[in-house]
Amino acid sequence: MGKKNKAKQANHKINLAPRKISPLKRNELNNIADKLLKICSNSGGLKEWDTFTEINKLLAKAVELESDMRVPVNDRSNAIPKFLEWLEENGALFKGISVATFEGYELGLKAEKDFEVGDMLMAIPRKTMLTLENARLSELGVLLCKDPMLQHMPNVALSLLLLHEKFKPNSHWAPYIALLPSEYTTVLYFSPSELADLKGSPAQEAALKQCRNIARQYAYFSKMFQNISGPACDLLREVFTYEQYRWAVSTVMTRQNFVISSDGKSMVNALIPLWDLCNHEQGRLSTDFLPEKDHSECLAWRRFSCGEQIFIFYGARPNSEFLVHNGFVPAENLHDTLAVRLGISHADPLGDKKRALLNTLTLPCSGEFLLHAGPEPVDAKFRAFLRIFSMSEEQLDHWLAKNEGSKDLEHNDCALDSELESKAWTFLKTRVTLLLASYNSSLQDDELLLQSRSINSYKRLAVQQRAAEKKILHETLTYAQQKLLQ
Repeated sequence: MGKKNKAKQANHKINLAPRKISPLKRNELNNIADKLLKICSNSGGLKEWDTFTEINKLLAKAVELESDMRVPVNDRSNAIPKFLEWLEENGALFKGISVATFEGYELGLKAEKDFEVGDMLMAIPRKTMLTLENARLSELGVLLCKDPMLQHMPNVALSLLLLHEKFKPNSHWAPYIALLPSEYTTVLYFSPSELADLKGSPAQEAALKQCRNIARQYAYFSKMFQNISGPACDLLREVFTYEQYRWAVSTVMTRQNFVISSDGKSMVNALIPLWDLCNHEQGRLSTDFLPEKDHSECLAWRRFSCGEQIFIFYGARPNSEFLVHNGFVPAENLHDTLAVRLGISHADPLGDKKRALLNTLTLPCSGEFLLHAGPEPVDAKFRAFLRIFSMSEEQLDHWLAKNEGSKDLEHNDCALDSELESKAWTFLKTRVTLLLASYNSSLQDDELLLQSRSINSYKRLAVQQRAAEKKILHETLTYAQQKLLQ
C-alpha cells in the first residue's frame, strides 16, 4: 500500500527533534501561505492547469525555504522487528505471516505457510489502530471541536494526528510510524511534466484538483499553527512543512480504511497496522471489523502458498481513483471505467422533450456517463441516453407517451427504428474518436513506452493510466461498429 524509501541509514533510531528556521524565512513562508490561499480559493479566470502551475511555483519555493526543517529518513527494514514485537505486545494475531520485500512492491506480506480460502490471515486490535477517535482524544481534540475543516474532513484530521504522533516523544504508535514509507507515488509527488503526461485523460483534472486542495490545506494549517497556541499547535508549529503534510496526506489516502467506532454508532477513518502492508490484486473483499472482539480480521480470499506474497482486494474502483488516491494503476482491473461528459444543449430545439424523456428514466440531462472495461463498454443508462439524444421529434413524442414503457430504451434488444440506432452509435463513434484525438499519443505509442526501463515510476503511472483509458475507448469503437453492422 505504500511506496518508497530510497534513503538508507544504519541507525534506525532517528532524531525527529524540531529544527527552527529564521524569522526571515518564516515571514516568507507566511507570505507564500497567503498567496496559496488566495490562488487556491479563487483561481479567477485561470484554467485548472494554469492554477496548478502557479501553485507549483509557490510550493517549490516553500519547500526550498523549509529545507532546514527536514528530518532524516528512517530505514524501514531496520524498523520491522520492533514493529512486529509491538504488534504482538498489543494482542495482534498474525501467525504464519512475515514482512518482506517484493520486486515492484517494496514491502509486503509473505506467507510462511499455506493458507486456504477463508483462513484467518491476521487479527488487528483497535488499540494498535490510529483512528479519528484517537484524534478526538489527543491534544488535537481542541482543534477538532473548533475548526470547520477538521470537523468535516476526517481524513485531514487523521493526517494531522499522524504528523502529531510522528513528532510526539514516546508515541504509542512510534513503531508503526517508523515502518511507513518515506514517500509515495500519489499525484502529489508528480512533477508538472509528469502530470502533463495525463493530457486528454479525465484523471488529469482529478489530479490537479487534488494538488490544489492539498496546497490549500497546507497553507491553511501553516497559518493556523503560527497563530494559535496550545499543545498540538506548539508541537506542530516548527515541524509542519509541505513535504511533511504531503507525506501524511498520502499515507492516509493510500492506507486508510473504516472501522466501527467504539460506541458502535458510526464508522471512523482508521490506519490499520500490518494489514495496510497488503498490496492489491483483483479479487473480493475479505476484511471485516468484529465489534465483539474489538479487532479487524482479514481472511484469505484465495489460496496462498508458502513463500507467496499475500494480497487483498482494495475494492471495485476505476483506475483513475487508484492513481489519484493510491498511487498505482492496476494491470488488470475488471471494474475500470472511463467517464464521458455529455449533455443536451440549451440550443437544441428538441431539448425540452429530450430532457422530459430523460427525466422519466431518472437520467441526467448533462453529466458524466461511464464506459466500462471489457466487451460490453456501454451500460443500460448510457445506452438509453444515446438513443434519446439521437431521437427525432416524432420519436420523442412516441416514447413520452409510453411513460413507464420508456424503460425499454435501456434494453439491448429494444425495438427501435434502424435509422435511430444508426444515429446513436454513429454519434458514440464520433465522440470516442474525438476523445482519442485529445491525447498526445496513441495506444501503440504508450505500449512501446511502457516497455522502456528509462522512464521513472511517476511517468510510468501516467502512461499506464492513459493507456488503460485508450483501451476502453478502442473497445467502445469496436462495440459501436458491431452495433452498426447489426
